[in-house]
Amino acid sequence: MSDPRQRALDAQSLIADLIKAARKAGADAADAVYHESRSLSAGVRMGQPEDVESSESRDLGLRVLVGRQQACVSTTDFAPAALQDLVSRAVSMARAAPEDKYCGLPEPGQLATQPVELDLFDGIELEMPQLLERAKAAEAAALAVPGITNSEGGSAGRGFGLVAYANTAGFSGSGFSGSHSISAAAIAGKDTGMERDWDYEAKTHFSDLPDPASIGRKAGERAVRRLNPVKLNSAAMPIVFDPRVATSLVGHLAGAINGAAVARGTSFLKDRLGQMVFAPGIAITDDPLRKRGFRSRWFDMEGVARQTRALIEDGRLTTWLLDCATARQLGMQSTGHASRGTTSPPSPAPTNIYLNPGKQTPAELMADIKLGLYVTELIGMGVNGVTGDYSRGAAGFVIRDGQLAEPVSEITIAGNLKEMFPHLTPANDLEFRFGTDSPTVRIDGMTVAGR
Repeated sequence: MSDPRQRALDAQSLIADLIKAARKAGADAADAVYHESRSLSAGVRMGQPEDVESSESRDLGLRVLVGRQQACVSTTDFAPAALQDLVSRAVSMARAAPEDKYCGLPEPGQLATQPVELDLFDGIELEMPQLLERAKAAEAAALAVPGITNSEGGSAGRGFGLVAYANTAGFSGSGFSGSHSISAAAIAGKDTGMERDWDYEAKTHFSDLPDPASIGRKAGERAVRRLNPVKLNSAAMPIVFDPRVATSLVGHLAGAINGAAVARGTSFLKDRLGQMVFAPGIAITDDPLRKRGFRSRWFDMEGVARQTRALIEDGRLTTWLLDCATARQLGMQSTGHASRGTTSPPSPAPTNIYLNPGKQTPAELMADIKLGLYVTELIGMGVNGVTGDYSRGAAGFVIRDGQLAEPVSEITIAGNLKEMFPHLTPANDLEFRFGTDSPTVRIDGMTVAGR
């Protein structure tokens, strides 16, 4: 691969020329975004290659504004004639579009000016034979776990992504990142008594990735632990969420404080800014500047400077997630959360968002629970973002006298996020594994519907 830094500079030059052409064609303002990605992955099952994939893509999007009218167009054709046609088409579409009093670019004072080195690419790009070996190693370790009878396979992959953005307000910037991943899924038991489970890890740097065999072993051990599940009687009880599923609770908060939902009035937290939403001591952070973070970038997709923010501070909701349009709609300032593809205008989205850890270990968090539920899997999407009502299928383990006991399945857990959030307690086992992260979480007073 050619030098990614040079590729980034070339992309910036390309979109800079594009927005200049848009101005020349009659646009009052314009911005453009360029996306490039490349990935390679290998999957095996029972030791044999089953799924080998390679993909490469390049596309760019142009947004033009004529007064308060805007239009977005995209292309994968980078020929000069095609780009000139793209510009002409965008300006014509904008002139025919309805007015949007909230659209527009950021003010110059909001723009990011100082690049931040985030260490997102290590330059390592494994080839297919190496990926196949890693996938085989993960699956073999899963199959070696006593009680494992079959496999859904192992996989390994790597990827590279580059994004560049520029606008006529004066911003031009780019960033690139890599990814490495390994996964395995195993099946335990036989006939109608089979259970499956999995493990997955992904990192921006290859050196941070665990050994493939450890991923396979975890997948196998988790599947075996789920054998012979029991039913649980319906009752109100404490529920402890494994970190794998506790991240969804952080995601529900992010959706509820998204500026677009707040502006529409469709969030159950729309009237709670500045108020206590969680218990005192709870903090939830959005950190776009974390080194080696999957969603790290020093500018957002409107060129606004990004900064680390406490979304929840000592239990209090401090901010919405805003891009320029939703900020104007709410009479506020952008928080640097604009996200954008190539085919549509920006919209708000979180970056590296996480629930800060508490002080207790997971074992200490469960120690006083006489009867409860430890959830390792959630099923369905039964969450109402307007009311906060929460109802999801679940599987996991009974907690009895502070200890994990028999596996349990075919149950439903229910509550309302407005009540669940204040009763949430985090453990101290936070690990940064994805773009949304959480430690183990305990919530008291939820309803379990079983037999």
